[in-house]
Amino acid sequence: MNHNSIGVAVIGAGMAGKAHAAGYRAATAVYGPGLPDVRLVSVADAHAPLAVETARRFGFARHDTSWEAIAAADDIDVVSVVVANALHRPVVEALLAAGKHVLCEKPLAAGLDDARAMVGAAGSAQARGVFGRIGLTYLRSPGIALLGDLVRSGRLGRLVNFDGAYWTDYACDPDGPISWRFKGPAGSGALADVGSHLTYIAELFGGRIATVRGATLHTAFGTRPTPLGRVVGHEHAAVSDRRETVENDDVAGFFVDFENGGTGALQVSRVAAGHPNTLKFEVFCERGSASFDFRRPGQVEVVLADDDHDLAGPRTITLGPEHPYWRGGLAMDAPGVGVGQNDGFVFQARAFLEEVAGLPADESLPRNADFADGLHNMELIDAVARSAARGGAPVDLIAPLTHI
Repeated sequence: MNHNSIGVAVIGAGMAGKAHAAGYRAATAVYGPGLPDVRLVSVADAHAPLAVETARRFGFARHDTSWEAIAAADDIDVVSVVVANALHRPVVEALLAAGKHVLCEKPLAAGLDDARAMVGAAGSAQARGVFGRIGLTYLRSPGIALLGDLVRSGRLGRLVNFDGAYWTDYACDPDGPISWRFKGPAGSGALADVGSHLTYIAELFGGRIATVRGATLHTAFGTRPTPLGRVVGHEHAAVSDRRETVENDDVAGFFVDFENGGTGALQVSRVAAGHPNTLKFEVFCERGSASFDFRRPGQVEVVLADDDHDLAGPRTITLGPEHPYWRGGLAMDAPGVGVGQNDGFVFQARAFLEEVAGLPADESLPRNADFADGLHNMELIDAVARSAARGGAPVDLIAPLTHI
């Protein structure tokens, strides 16, 4: 790699791929100088019109129609992999072998065997100075990061209970087109798609999840029509009269026991009408509680047990420069200005570029999680699926999430 510049590519030009592309474009505009020149080189997608559109929109120099072209390019150093889960392993392994630093979308792979192989490949690559990382984007939400700091610092005390939900409605139309998201075994649907986010957030507050129990998986719509053309992200498309079976879950719910003794209740859905992207949770701790709702990402609510009794109760905190990621991370970083999910992708891209550039960890944003963390996240999802298959019986976990 030319240490005077970093060449960037994104493989996958759909919804999340656009978020990665936009994140890299904005990464040099946050937190001041420090990075070498960042060159936006290519966006690759098998659907050429989409690759062309995304590359032009976000200022990338060219487009490609295969991931192999990205792996072979000598002007690319950093690659985001944002394709269907089943493609992660071959693409990521080839990129790492070619000396590219890889930021992979979650979940890490389509199955545990592939994920374990990717952990091994990333370990070998890191010995050569090549990084494999996974984006756990919501950890970079200023409100979530602030509440995590309050728990870890002891201000709220040890977690007693976590109550969280992630509701989406992208699949609540039974005549919406089938896509790769609806294929795969139990646990690879809503649970893997949005439940993977909720589980790592729960572990931010409670630490390692030791046991999953009481899990249920439900498929609301057993079949869906086949599309007549390409389906991008969660968009609708013209469909045929032929229908295919939905193989995985639309709704999932489960309980967890944390290693430190706390408990949690988690629920996720992709068929929650009226909730396009509702992530919300409450944490109840020994010395207070806190809550967050991503529909209002610029504020959190906190209850402190040491407040005077005549003033006790929830206080709404408007986020601002005193809180994580805010100062310098937004173009207008005054209190109360807008912040959202797109900003998380900017912070994630900036953190990855800082690591690749060799900036000291104590002068940079928190590093992205590694593939071992991504494997643990998948093991947790797998434990939920196994609990559901056993009628809700408890399933113990072994590997902790280390990078939170």
